[in-house]
Amino acid sequence: MHPIQKILHPLTLAVGLTLATLAAAHEADKPPAITVSQVADNLYMLTSPNSGNVAALLGAEGTFIVDDKFAADGPALLAALKSVGGALPKYLLNTHYHADHAGGNAFFGERGTLIMAHDRVRERLAAGYTLPAFGMEVAPAAAAALPRITYRQGSTLHLNGETLRFIHAPAAHTDTDSIVHFVRANVIHTGDAMFNGFFPFIDTAHGGTLSGAIEALTIIADLADKHTRIIPGHGPLADRATVLKTKRTLKLAHERLTALKKAGKTLKQTQAAAPLADIEKDWGGVMFSAEQWIGVVWDGL
Repeated sequence: MHPIQKILHPLTLAVGLTLATLAAAHEADKPPAITVSQVADNLYMLTSPNSGNVAALLGAEGTFIVDDKFAADGPALLAALKSVGGALPKYLLNTHYHADHAGGNAFFGERGTLIMAHDRVRERLAAGYTLPAFGMEVAPAAAAALPRITYRQGSTLHLNGETLRFIHAPAAHTDTDSIVHFVRANVIHTGDAMFNGFFPFIDTAHGGTLSGAIEALTIIADLADKHTRIIPGHGPLADRATVLKTKRTLKLAHERLTALKKAGKTLKQTQAAAPLADIEKDWGGVMFSAEQWIGVVWDGL
């Protein structure tokens, strides 16, 4: 089993577990170790099983991070930053509101980190939310966990000699997604607008759509060149060619599924027809089977 499957596998429902149960176990147990990899000067990728990838920019003007994993990961994430010369983040950008990317907000916010995000990230965190696909319910966040600077379309931060562009990708993984472009370093953090190597979760209950996910990959590819290093929300470090390959695969899946839906096929009929069997050979067995994934994206087609 791929590590992320432990947290994000929908069939956990069949054995009496949900994402909420697994997330609670993550909080109760010792979180997995965090691996730090340098991707550019003073720019690092921090990874661990079961939670989203983090980017960290270090420098004399302060540490900046993209996302912060689950709540229980806060101390380990801070220790990992300090291990490469970083400090308590001065700034934190949430790419979206899901608990495996924004769960550490309270830990850092209580310590003075300034949190930034799209307008609706703050709204969702403040109100609490559910993820029907996983039977998960998340309570309203504490005040310290809420983004204090928000934007509608995008924003820019100038820090440590770097220009950071925050770009909203509407109706992709959710309706709150931000892509972060480290312009000088030629690095992009995609948030969950990209899952590298397996079927992506599309949160259709909160504005995510397969067509929007494809468009987000177009935005990422247009920002990149052949030298760009791309940090996906989940999965290994990628490049522009991988983004384009992912986009082609999702576009093919979208064409097949929408054709069946327009022809009047039901969800169950579409799943039985196995229209994504060839894609499943590469992308299945990690997070979703093709049949499960069709059920996830169906309402957003």
